Amino acid sequence: MLNYISRRVIQAIISILILLTILFFLLNVLPGDAALLAGDLRMAKDSESIQRVREKWGLDDPVHIRYFRYMGNLLKGDLGISYRTSQKVIDLIIPRMISTLKIVIIAFIFAAITGVLLGFFAAINWGNIFDMLLMMLAIIGISMPRFWLGLMLMYIFAVIMGVLPAAGSGDGSFLFMILPALTLSIPMIALVARTTRSSVIEVLNMDYVRTARAKGMRERKLNIKHIFRNALLSIVTIVGLQLGTIIANTVVVEKVFAWPGIGNLVVDSIFKRDIPAIQGCVLFFALVFIIINLMVDILYGFLDPTITYS
Repeated sequence: MLNYISRRVIQAIISILILLTILFFLLNVLPGDAALLAGDLRMAKDSESIQRVREKWGLDDPVHIRYFRYMGNLLKGDLGISYRTSQKVIDLIIPRMISTLKIVIIAFIFAAITGVLLGFFAAINWGNIFDMLLMMLAIIGISMPRFWLGLMLMYIFAVIMGVLPAAGSGDGSFLFMILPALTLSIPMIALVARTTRSSVIEVLNMDYVRTARAKGMRERKLNIKHIFRNALLSIVTIVGLQLGTIIANTVVVEKVFAWPGIGNLVVDSIFKRDIPAIQGCVLFFALVFIIINLMVDILYGFLDPTITYS
């Protein structure tokens, strides 16, 4: 297991370096001058001011020099200075990351529990009206774009009913987190419910389930010990991958709800060509995806003892 984790960590480091390298050169060959778009906006837009901005951020240096300087600073834990705010990127990202994780954790826990429960009950009631209705709603949930879903939830709960705040973070109370978290969680609930249903139905048709039922095992014990436990591997896979998807979709949802998270920061940084901030945000997303995949792989070994890591 330790050898496997070590290999995966090395692979993760190589993947992140390749990703950051590609991103760095793509951002630096895009049309438009970062000094004009992301420099000190208080300065006048004359040629001398623009040149001072370019010198301040080292934008006159050759691209390969800037690349090695960026990588050298990265190895020291320095993500650079934001062109837009003149703050350290790490100081800019951390509070935004905390705000994002608040709604992501709420959305993930709610979606995982609700999706698994709905999918399991749909499977054990396979073919009846509850099952068909749930699967119809799941298809609708998967198909809805998150920006449209967010606007509809905002219109219903904030405009018509007036029970929840429409946008922003306000005083940081839980009420402001509900609509963004719900927008993130509904498509995941639908997908997890469909996956859970398929996995449980597959297990229901196994011989050992029919044998246990024929021996008179109580239905509750059968559902937990044999059915749910053996369907859990596929469920863990989709739930783990959906955590990464939820984090990726914060880019859209946070913009819709004006939530001050890292997704909102990514959009603002792209429009302003704030290259260090973009690179820092992408590094955060990459680390999250890699950590999630590693945790899911390790969890497989605990759920299924037949899986070996060599």
